[in-house]
Amino acid sequence: MKVLIIGGTGHVGGFLVPQLVDAGYEVVVSGSGRTAMPEDGIWSKVKYVACETGVGKDITALLDIEPHVVIEMCGHAWSTYVQMKGRVEHFIACGSLWMFGEPKEVPTNEKTQNPCPFESYAQRYQDIHKMIEQSPADGTAFTAIMPPNICGPGKIPLECMGGRSVEVHRSHAAGEEVVLPDGPDVLLGPCDAEDIANCFKLAVLNRAQASGQIFNVGSSPALTATQLVNIYAEIYNIEIPIRRVSWSEYIEKFNSDMGGWWHFKAHMCPNISKAKELLGYQPKYSPAQSLGRAVDWMRQQKII
Repeated sequence: MKVLIIGGTGHVGGFLVPQLVDAGYEVVVSGSGRTAMPEDGIWSKVKYVACETGVGKDITALLDIEPHVVIEMCGHAWSTYVQMKGRVEHFIACGSLWMFGEPKEVPTNEKTQNPCPFESYAQRYQDIHKMIEQSPADGTAFTAIMPPNICGPGKIPLECMGGRSVEVHRSHAAGEEVVLPDGPDVLLGPCDAEDIANCFKLAVLNRAQASGQIFNVGSSPALTATQLVNIYAEIYNIEIPIRRVSWSEYIEKFNSDMGGWWHFKAHMCPNISKAKELLGYQPKYSPAQSLGRAVDWMRQQKII
């Protein structure tokens, strides 16, 4: 069976491709060409096709592959699905836990909580529901997988400002003060890219159970913001002091970017029971282990 992974050279794809090859699938990776695909080891069995996806893009090169399964990791699922529907047996899209909006319940189930404040995520969430509704008539099984914050080796991990800044990690390693908003701690859910990749693989392996479903993927348990700081203190082997300020001061003086401060306002703690029950998903790494693996990778790469 042939699996096409659009965006397969990315963070999750770096784990997903080897898992699918090991499972006996013929894997084709597509990308823009900006990130080179490894050529050694198991990757030598993988074909690469350069192709831009998105609205108005010509994806004839992907249609010519004639895949049985398409996994879309790049955020252009709807435009790609429209051109490939009826031509593939199973289409799997990558979403985000943030698409559900600020949680009303924690752990958060796979349903709308509040309006999503991020325009691109909100549009992609609407597209996911359109694909769920239309896929039965198109003769294509459709699945969406919703990760929380993606962590693990291969990418700079979430830091205590809600970003992926090397400079902020260096400040953590130096024991500099971390400022957090006052009030109850938010829950954060860093999840290892290897675990997220495993959920995608399980969806491929269990098409009947995955068809028409949205699955949360994540690790367990979640961390409080205070725990996040303390874990980095352990990883960097240094004390990191915490100072609390009001929300208005925090946003005005310390963290004005919504993409950063939203991490400390909206819980990111997915309920993964559906993926466990229907797919047999079990996370391998805790958030602390995933953060440690990511920092080890940064050290190996001499990023810090």
